[in-house]
Amino acid sequence: MSAEPFLDTNVLVYIFDQQSTEKAERARQLTRNKNWQTSWQVLQEFSNVALHRFKTPMKEEDLDAYLKLVLWPRCSVFPNAELFSQALTIRARTQYRLYDSLIVASALVSGAEILYSEDLQHGRDLGGLTIQNPFL
Repeated sequence: MSAEPFLDTNVLVYIFDQQSTEKAERARQLTRNKNWQTSWQVLQEFSNVALHRFKTPMKEEDLDAYLKLVLWPRCSVFPNAELFSQALTIRARTQYRLYDSLIVASALVSGAEILYSEDLQHGRDLGGLTIQNPFL
């Protein structure tokens, strides 16, 4: 397994949150470390939130720069048939939603030992992957 933790979308979104300053600072702490990874799905989800849900939406050119400088270099998992199959197995076992199961499957495929996510069960171990809510 890799020592590099896997970050879910919500961690990246909180970096830009002007309302939840404690969560924003914690997310910044996690991402200051250059040793983390994420997936293609997280890049898509983050981009959608940045363009449509931020209080002040990100400009396309700013998003493009952030993707190139920060997110693409840490994107280690891309969609394929095996990833979706594994996600369906995880969904059946955990009753997580499909997109959450895809995040878990991606973290497992990446070799991460820790998945930082606010949305899943803190402390749950899934085949050597431990889910941690960094905002508790």
